[in-house]
Amino acid sequence: MTLSLNALSDFQKKLVCLYDMADINLALDRMAKEMTPVLQDQQPVVITVLNGSVIPVGHLVTRLHFPLQLDYLHVTRYQGKMHGGQLHWLAEPRSSLEGRTVLIVEDILDEGITLAEIIRYVDARGAAKIYTAVVVDKKHARASGAVLNADFTGLHVDDLFLVGFGLDYEGYCRNLPGIYAVKND
Repeated sequence: MTLSLNALSDFQKKLVCLYDMADINLALDRMAKEMTPVLQDQQPVVITVLNGSVIPVGHLVTRLHFPLQLDYLHVTRYQGKMHGGQLHWLAEPRSSLEGRTVLIVEDILDEGITLAEIIRYVDARGAAKIYTAVVVDKKHARASGAVLNADFTGLHVDDLFLVGFGLDYEGYCRNLPGIYAVKND
């Protein structure tokens, strides 16, 4: 769905910055420092979860100074909506995950349903070790059977609707240089 420039402008006027790029860079530096001793000798496959993780992964992997491979998968529960529904698989990784260490990178841990399904998928493909990383952990009730915590977490936020640094509003705002919430009027 394409939004008008006026509608996007009106939406962006309602945003308040929770974390700017300086905050995000500090969080990514810390995450990379935590990941390095765990992954540096593992030659991991880093799985980007499209679309939201494209921007965070690009920033994160430049901080990881050890051999790794990049791949992606594309799943969605939102399909342009503000609330998640059934999980839809749009693309699977091309790399063999058999016997590999896999780092799954998500933009946000919300209900934990999507990440739990991705972990099950990666495990079913024979991964030796599976780690998870999220840029934002939202203080939200996790669904039954969902992922409760990621192995590596950048930032924590309250249960707010967020955009920026990979997070979107109807496909827009992923490119905003920070993490933003919609102001309560």
